[in-house]
Amino acid sequence: MTESGGAAGAGTAAGAATGPGRAEGTAVVVGAGVGGLATAIGLRRAGWEVTVLERRTAPERYGTAFGIHPTAQSALDRLGLGDALRARAVPYRGARIRRPDGRVLAALPLERIERRAGRPELLVSRPHLLDALLAGLDRLGGVRIAYGQQLTDPAALGAADLVVGADGINSAIRGAHFGGASGPRPIGTVAWIGIAGFETGVYGETWGAGRFFGMTPVEAGRTNWYATGPEATTAQQLREAFADWHDPIPRVLAETDPATWIRYEMRHLYPALPTFVADGRIALVGDAAHAMTPHLGQGACTALLDAEALTRAVSVAGPAGLPGALRAYDTERRRSAQRVAFGSRNLHRFMTGGRPGLRDALVRLLPKR
Repeated sequence: MTESGGAAGAGTAAGAATGPGRAEGTAVVVGAGVGGLATAIGLRRAGWEVTVLERRTAPERYGTAFGIHPTAQSALDRLGLGDALRARAVPYRGARIRRPDGRVLAALPLERIERRAGRPELLVSRPHLLDALLAGLDRLGGVRIAYGQQLTDPAALGAADLVVGADGINSAIRGAHFGGASGPRPIGTVAWIGIAGFETGVYGETWGAGRFFGMTPVEAGRTNWYATGPEATTAQQLREAFADWHDPIPRVLAETDPATWIRYEMRHLYPALPTFVADGRIALVGDAAHAMTPHLGQGACTALLDAEALTRAVSVAGPAGLPGALRAYDTERRRSAQRVAFGSRNLHRFMTGGRPGLRDALVRLLPKR
C-alpha cells in the first residue's frame, strides 16, 4: 500500500535529525491538534524555528479514543514518539461485527493486520496522545504554542518560510489559499461518543438499520463507545434507540453519564482537493486537507502520516528547496489520504444503507475469526 511503502522508503532521512540544531528556517503551524503538534515536532527535530497558533485557550482535553494503525505507529517511531504512545495504548484484538440481536456476522480484520504488520492496532485515549505530543514538543524546547489565537487574516503569517494548515475541517488556511471549491459537507448522520466506566469485554461494531454502535478497549477499567442514530437528538432518545439491542449496549448507555457524552454531526471534506500545497510555502495536513467520516477509524492515523511525510520532505530539502519538498509531500500523501477518505465515506453508505438484509448477507461472507 502507498501509505506504508512511501513512509518506510524514506524513513532514514527523518531519523537523521535527532534534536534541534541550527535553525533551518521558520515555520508557523496553525492548529495544535494531533496533526499540528506532530508537524511541529518533526520540524523542530529538523532544526526549524516553530511557532504553533491555536484558537483554543488551552490544550484539548475532550474526546475519547484514537485507533492507531501500524503504519501510523511507524510514523510516530520516526518522530521519536513511539515509546510514549505504547506506554499508554492497548492492543485491539478480537473485535466482531454483530447484528442487533448479538449474532456475529464477521470479524474485523485486526488479527490479519497484526500478522501482516508484525504489530497490533493500538487504542489510545485522545488526551493521552495529545499529552504525549505536547511532552515531546516540550523536550525539544524552543517552540512557542500561542493559545487563544483565532486566525482571521492568514496573510499576517507572511514572514514565515513555511505555513502549515493543521486547523481542521473549517481550516482558515485552506479557505485563504485553496479557494472555496472544497469544504465541509454534512452526511446526514449524528454521532455520539463516550467512555463507560467499566470494561465490557465485547468489542467491535453492531450494525442495525440506519444505526450502528461500536465498543473498543481504551485503558484498564474503561470502554470507549460510539454510536450513530439520525433520529436521536437527546441522550434519552439515543438510549431508547438502542434499548432492545444486545447486551451490554443498553447497559453502556444507561451507566454512562450523558454529561460526558459528545454529540456531533458528521461531516467530511468534499470534493477532494486537487493539491495539499500552494504558493511554494503553504501545506495542509490532517482534517484541513482531507477530513473524513470516522468509519475506518483513520483520522488520527492519516494526520500523523501527513505530519511525518511533510517534515521528512522539508528536513531533506531545507528552506531553499521548499517548493520541491512540498510537491514531494503532496505526491506521497494526497492520493493515499484521499483513498482512505473515499473508503470511509463508502463504508458509511454501506453500513447505513436502506437494505440491511443484503448488507448482512454480504458481510457474512467475511471470516468470523
